Amino acid sequence: MGDSKAFLEIHRKEAGYRPIHDRIHDFSEVEQTLNAHDRRQQASRCMDCGVPFCHWACPLGNKAPEWNEALYKGDWELAYQLLSATNPFPEFTGRICPALCEKACVLNLFDHEPTTNRENECAITEGAFREGYIPIHHPERNGKKVAVIGAGPAGLAAAHDLNLMGYKVTVFEKNEAAGGLLRYGIPNFKLNKAVIDRRIAILEEEGITFRYGEEVPYEAILSHQTEQWDAVVIATGTPVARDLKAPGRELKGVHFALEMLSQQNRVLAGMEFSKEQRVTAKGKNVLVIGGGDTGSDCIGTAHRQGAKSVTQIEIMPKPPIGPEDPNNPWPNFPRTFKTTSSHEEGCIRRWNINTLEFIGKDGQLTGVKVQEIDWKPNPEGGRPLMVPKGEPEIIKAELVLLAMGFLKPEHPEYPENVFVCGDSKNGASLVVRAMASGKQTAQAVDAFLKSQ
Repeated sequence: MGDSKAFLEIHRKEAGYRPIHDRIHDFSEVEQTLNAHDRRQQASRCMDCGVPFCHWACPLGNKAPEWNEALYKGDWELAYQLLSATNPFPEFTGRICPALCEKACVLNLFDHEPTTNRENECAITEGAFREGYIPIHHPERNGKKVAVIGAGPAGLAAAHDLNLMGYKVTVFEKNEAAGGLLRYGIPNFKLNKAVIDRRIAILEEEGITFRYGEEVPYEAILSHQTEQWDAVVIATGTPVARDLKAPGRELKGVHFALEMLSQQNRVLAGMEFSKEQRVTAKGKNVLVIGGGDTGSDCIGTAHRQGAKSVTQIEIMPKPPIGPEDPNNPWPNFPRTFKTTSSHEEGCIRRWNINTLEFIGKDGQLTGVKVQEIDWKPNPEGGRPLMVPKGEPEIIKAELVLLAMGFLKPEHPEYPENVFVCGDSKNGASLVVRAMASGKQTAQAVDAFLKSQ
């Protein structure tokens, strides 16, 4: 512990967001940074607990007390070495991770002022890139080749670790660039895509080959067309979004969230779309169906596209106002009311709302019929029962974005040298969990090939 009394004398200080009137007009990252002095002070608050719950809560097993102490002492290079020992891409998690470690921090359990691990992580990594002390590894090759299908966070983590183990790794990606959800699902105002490009350039320099615009079907794997590879890692994520089969679903103006988010990211990357192809909120009343992070991303994107109004509805009840969650106490992750930077920019938010019908005229969406509901205990146990409350109403909308999550893929039985990881294996989850799964799969591939 660098300063044994810092947690008593220094309060948690976050960098915060750029002013709304400034950030609402562009897609630049909304989060600000602290100066080096304040950042080191925040690192000094880490108590180096005898039992570090942060380490336990992090899917990657990040050793926050160790790199926080190095940061406090001003040894930024050592801090990055300790951080990157467990986390291959801390510049990603340092921006978009919900910081499971902070929810487990003893200071959070004590006074709800946890150490700013996520922001510290980002600052350490940006310092490493800025100062040029990120090493480029050129591992000795072992003569074996591994194909990774999918260049999202899980596939990239698996490829990173397998490459360092000496395998010749080729990553197949169906899209035009690497990143998966990082590039095509998360808006630039949360994660600038230059951050991804910067890391991909390092992975390529270290020997990983990326082949874009190539989709490897499951049939090719099952028919042994991939026999040129000693092992195959499937990291294709959860490509199928959960749909809403309400009447009027076919109306023009009803879209999956990722149709809008991925297209907007591509537009920012220079890709052009026709007026008919463009999914835009400009001048429209927008309704987002789904109360999670993807829905929040739609809200922020809609604002930047010039939406007339934005409403978000969620079928489940409003979460409890934190910081305590009586229905989900420690050590479980608290499911409390969350206000994101996008919500701060303006949005009507409603809970316990069921969607009944999409309404339109001449094939174009004009509104959505919804019903307020209550949830009642099921006398037979299991899922609570949905009970209508009051009369249906119509929410005016010319654009609806469905942000209700993704379906877990079903996989056939593969040959023994084929491994599945990330969301493709476990269902939609956090980027940090996908990365952890990729790393675990790399270990499994290595153990398998060494046993042959």
